[in-house]
Amino acid sequence: MKKKLNRVLFLGLSLSLLFLLTGCVSRDSSGNPTGTIWHILGEPMAKLIQYFANNVGVGFGLAIILVTIIVRCIILPLGLYQSWKASYQSEKMAYLTPIFEPINERMRNATTQEEKLAAQTELMAARKENGINMLGGMGCLPLLVQMPFFSAMYFAAQYTQGVSESTFLGIDLGTRSIPLTAVIAVLYFFQSWLSMQGVAEEQRAAMKGTMYVMPLMMVFFGMSMPASVLLYWLVGGFFSIIQQLITMFIIKPRLRKKIAVEFEKNPPKTYKSKARKDVTPAANNAQLSNKPKKSNRNAGKQRKRK
Repeated sequence: MKKKLNRVLFLGLSLSLLFLLTGCVSRDSSGNPTGTIWHILGEPMAKLIQYFANNVGVGFGLAIILVTIIVRCIILPLGLYQSWKASYQSEKMAYLTPIFEPINERMRNATTQEEKLAAQTELMAARKENGINMLGGMGCLPLLVQMPFFSAMYFAAQYTQGVSESTFLGIDLGTRSIPLTAVIAVLYFFQSWLSMQGVAEEQRAAMKGTMYVMPLMMVFFGMSMPASVLLYWLVGGFFSIIQQLITMFIIKPRLRKKIAVEFEKNPPKTYKSKARKDVTPAANNAQLSNKPKKSNRNAGKQRKRK
């Protein structure tokens, strides 16, 4: 009990610290970035951008791209770990479909609220019995660890000295760029489409609308952002696609083999509800309860006559 409590307290402390860190990049009275994350991560990123642009001589546009690649390579293992956890749960659910489908069928065909609740309870118990996490195994810790890097790079791309006065392939990095915004929207739409390919057909139909959310958000924010930030988002879009491809063609096939071996050693458990439903009509129950009991007072006389 004490060990479990310590683990909960440590997790709460870690999450609180990470939430604090993710919100530490802010602007001072002059509009410049400040805060713990900016000083720890943002300023080194800004100096690295200036080094590539001024010392190496590649220009600020290519410098932003190079630093973004370095940062994304550093945090890529965290993203892949998050994808691994989520894919493990989804592949497990797909493997156990034959067990869950009859319960889902009863839930869909339920005629009363009681029957639906009973089926839902049975489904939850079956999932728990077979080790299925209702949250999909996503977890927020890997994402929270990545957030300070995203935030610092966002401000570094926008506020590094010299960026706003530079150009890249004829694009003014200090102003918005409609062509770059359009390219980013297409890129993130493709990434969303890729993520839908690994989802079951019935779930894909229900989630079809979400495929347009990220591209529309990128268009909305991209129209008010300078091109330097759009370059950062552009590289991030390519990394998201790479992560998705690794998940689809490397992580998921390996997980399918792993799950098949796990359930071969420990076969899936079929949950059966212990509660038995009383199907006797209420009117019949009342008649049975009101029916007079048969008297056995003449049983002794009958025995004597024999």
